[in-house]
Amino acid sequence: MRKIVVVSLLLILNVAFAQTKVSGVVLDKKNQPISFANVIFKGSTEGVVSNEDGKFYIESQKNYSTIMISFPGYTTKDVDLTKSVTYELKVVLAEEETLKEVVIYAGKTSKKNNPALVILRKIWERKRKNGLRMFNQYQYQKYEKVEFDLNSIDSVFMKNKIFKGLEFVFDKIDTSKVTGKTYLPMFINEAISDVYGDNKLGKTREILKANKNSGLSNGDGVNKFINDLYSDYNIYDNYLNFFDKSFTSPLSRTGIDVYNYVLADSAFVEGKWCYNIVFYPRRKNELTFKGDFWVNDTTFAIKKIDMAITKSANINWVKDVYIEQEFDVMNDSVFLLTRDYMMSDFSLNKKEDSKGVYGKRTTLFKDHKFNEPKPSKFYQEEVNFIDNSVYTKDDEYWAENRFETLNKDEIGIYKMLDTLKTVKKFKQMYNMVSILGSGYIQFNHFDYGPIFSTFGYNQVEGIRTRVGGRTYFGPNDLWRLQGYTAYGFKDNKFKYGMSGKWMIEKKNRIIISGGNRRDVEQIGASLTTTNDVLGRSFASSSLFSTGTNGKLTNINLSTLAIEFEPVKNLIFSTAFSYRTLQSASSVFSLDYYTDDTYTTTKSMVKQSEISLQIEYTPKKQSIGYGVERRVLDNPYSRFFINYGEGLKGVMNSDFDYRKIQLYYRQPIVIGPIGRSNFTLELGKTYGQVPLGLLSIIPGNQSYFNIENTFNNLNYYEFVSDQYATFQWEHNFQGKIFARIPMLRKLNWREIIDFKSAYGSVSDQNRLINASGLQYNAPKNPYWEYSAGIGNIFKVFRLDFSWRGNYRDMPGANNFAIKGSFGFYF
Repeated sequence: MRKIVVVSLLLILNVAFAQTKVSGVVLDKKNQPISFANVIFKGSTEGVVSNEDGKFYIESQKNYSTIMISFPGYTTKDVDLTKSVTYELKVVLAEEETLKEVVIYAGKTSKKNNPALVILRKIWERKRKNGLRMFNQYQYQKYEKVEFDLNSIDSVFMKNKIFKGLEFVFDKIDTSKVTGKTYLPMFINEAISDVYGDNKLGKTREILKANKNSGLSNGDGVNKFINDLYSDYNIYDNYLNFFDKSFTSPLSRTGIDVYNYVLADSAFVEGKWCYNIVFYPRRKNELTFKGDFWVNDTTFAIKKIDMAITKSANINWVKDVYIEQEFDVMNDSVFLLTRDYMMSDFSLNKKEDSKGVYGKRTTLFKDHKFNEPKPSKFYQEEVNFIDNSVYTKDDEYWAENRFETLNKDEIGIYKMLDTLKTVKKFKQMYNMVSILGSGYIQFNHFDYGPIFSTFGYNQVEGIRTRVGGRTYFGPNDLWRLQGYTAYGFKDNKFKYGMSGKWMIEKKNRIIISGGNRRDVEQIGASLTTTNDVLGRSFASSSLFSTGTNGKLTNINLSTLAIEFEPVKNLIFSTAFSYRTLQSASSVFSLDYYTDDTYTTTKSMVKQSEISLQIEYTPKKQSIGYGVERRVLDNPYSRFFINYGEGLKGVMNSDFDYRKIQLYYRQPIVIGPIGRSNFTLELGKTYGQVPLGLLSIIPGNQSYFNIENTFNNLNYYEFVSDQYATFQWEHNFQGKIFARIPMLRKLNWREIIDFKSAYGSVSDQNRLINASGLQYNAPKNPYWEYSAGIGNIFKVFRLDFSWRGNYRDMPGANNFAIKGSFGFYF
């Protein structure tokens, strides 16, 4: 979501130096476009592949007088260039009439007797013996430059009223060497680092030495966002992950099933004899590339590869992705990556003339060293380390240490952003996007919000309004206070919540926190509890819900907690809490018997509890070093265990019990068939407790998907004092629909889901039940399943859910439809 917001910021704002530029279209004699035709400057290895509409754009810093266009099954054609800039060239290829010595493959290529596949299999055999994988340990220096530009700038766009007072920015317009479109540079970020790796330990570490950007933001947050948006990849891997999607690499062992390969040429490249292989997809709408690569004839190591995603690929907000990688020969047998260039065209749609944002990343590598081992402790990531000096390097340092000098456009970005930050109109637009992204409106050092929680509805409160805010001096605040007040127009009552947290030690993130909340809550909306005093389920105040829900509780909760993080992403915490629980509705009761004769009842639960929690989230990436951190959108595992003990008599507490809960969530990327998420929850309460302290199997009576709930269960339909739940969701990411002609162009994505719950209630807990609610527990495991369609209009998802058993229970919801909104690539 944050990625989309940052790109949206650049979309608001939505003469070249190359020596030779050519754009055009490749057609056959029937005037039909030829997709994936090879276009190169004659006498060079500089080339591109036409897109699905046969269009191409190619440029070079050198002077060329001829381009050569070829495609299997057609006669290669040379086109003379009469001037250095040639646009809208129309090239018509004639079909081959006779076969030459080499077999020609047209359309879908054969998997048999194809010389390109013979070479591809040699690459597979050697890929573990090429590049950094050849060595036990390695290290190198890395320079990364990321630039964001508005593209498709025209006179109509520049005259838009939104840019009144900002006209000076258009003095920096240039032309893309990849697409031929005009663009306006808007942001640049540079970083220099040392990278270390140990193939035997399977560990890597990157140490940032210097960082500089043009000023929309600063510090570690920018680098973490860029790393999340542009993750590192190895072209030899079977699948390459970009924008939360798994693309099949053209060098993948499964590539034969999704790509056509053609041996197009052979030539010396920097003194090494290499083969040129062109590849393009067998089917549309799959996550694949088009392009070509040059591979050495003896080591079968890649010398150079150029590739781009196909226009029909099932990915949102990204119109084009173009990748170049160059490898240098360190000696006769070692090919090392020295340059990686990636350009993405972010846009609201994929129309040819649509405006968008270029995101360009250039990464250079040098000074490689090998087999110099480091102790394993060297690779252990520090919990909360920040070296602010890396963000304050002067211009002299950058001039000496950049791997390549900036061009005049890149230098101009720094100057232009400094000017823009002083323009009131730009500040207003920047603030508006920040509000939509964070949900908070900033007033000096106070943030009002979150604005998306202003209105809600439930049966007890009716229409509910809420106002709140937090202190905010910056993203790395060591302390933070926040609070809210709410009012229900049906019960005519005010509610409130307040909390504070303070990081008293930075190195191991020792944080103390506390707070109090008096509110109306749906306490049966989740199984696993946390110490978040202000946490409130969406189920408590959804504007729309199915059926009636009066099973709400008045809760008065106070907590005091301390936590620390001795190892990165491993958090220990302990807390003391005191709560009172009482029904908020006349149609719902939490009553329980207080005597052995089961004649005296009590309606309010008073409970003190002490708890110990352990949370481990390997591979989780966070932004910031303050008391609160933002988590990046990369998938990571989560293991959470909570032990709680009721303290009878402490502050008039009613019950003595012990409770243990375990939560485990594991995302799994399964290459070409999508991504799965597995969630397991276990729990047991020892001791006698009333309904208010039992574990409720979480139902979902809203019209929206709520994580870790059961779509076909009503609230309090199943109760338990010991439970086990399992959930599996798999997103095929359009793999099935891409093979159905009528559905292919919709770019819908298929989701399936299975959920199950087991639980029981002890006889001693049944005996004190005076609530009037019959305790039903899923001793025979309950299960439900669903099928969903995602990416409807790019932002909407619909799930159709069926109940697998317990279908004859009173009020059973045997079929449900749930929806959700989200911005995903």
